Amino acid sequence: MPSCGYLALPARRATCKCLPVLAFLCAILLCYWRICYCSLLEGDSEQYKGLRHRMVDQQIAARGIEDEHVLQAMRDVPRHLFVPKGRRSSAYGDFPLPIGYGQTISQPYIVALMTELLEPEKDDVALEVGTGSGYQAAVLSRIVKEVYTVEIIPPLGKAAEKRLKEAAYENIKVKIGDGYYGWEEYALFDCIIVTAASDHIPPSLIRQLKRGGKMAIPVGSPFQVQNLMLVEKSGEGEIQTRNILPVRFVPFRRKWK
Repeated sequence: MPSCGYLALPARRATCKCLPVLAFLCAILLCYWRICYCSLLEGDSEQYKGLRHRMVDQQIAARGIEDEHVLQAMRDVPRHLFVPKGRRSSAYGDFPLPIGYGQTISQPYIVALMTELLEPEKDDVALEVGTGSGYQAAVLSRIVKEVYTVEIIPPLGKAAEKRLKEAAYENIKVKIGDGYYGWEEYALFDCIIVTAASDHIPPSLIRQLKRGGKMAIPVGSPFQVQNLMLVEKSGEGEIQTRNILPVRFVPFRRKWK
């Protein structure tokens, strides 16, 4: 009996000394598991694909968007890659999201609606004013031949260009500059989309719109409800505008800092 007590005491002491080490190892394993699990979720394309299909069915098609090319583009483009990492869990929600520098990625329905209004075709050349994170350009690129997009905020434009190149959107060109003047070098455009609210329709964009072309642009005062306008140029060059619905966009910026 005494020998048993003699052996038990060192064993208990050894166990006490090992507990901090075991706790440390468990913490490391737990952190490793969390990192692996989060990485698995980030790369789980089937999971995100399911969210995209639900987004299209419940938020877009259910509200009347019918163009199958637009619906398919919205299903195909991984919206979660165009929002900040900390907001990816909300990427497929029915609302806009901040992307930094006071800018937003538009609500999915608005992206789809503005795209459908343009009636884009596979041989079209499109201009986008306000690249943002690059999402709208990516959606358009799935439908048209070429997309030219202009962003006034250099950090956003450069990040979008890098993101689009890494995702192999090869038919998109990004320019850092004042989108008010469009992109004269590649005009005329079959369709133009403006993703910031201007208090008027820029004349330079009207000039760069091809005859028979269409432009979607929010028009109104900053930080107030604006009107989403559809601008159409007839074969004779006449301009017609149509009010589509009330919207709220970030202001059209003419300079950076």
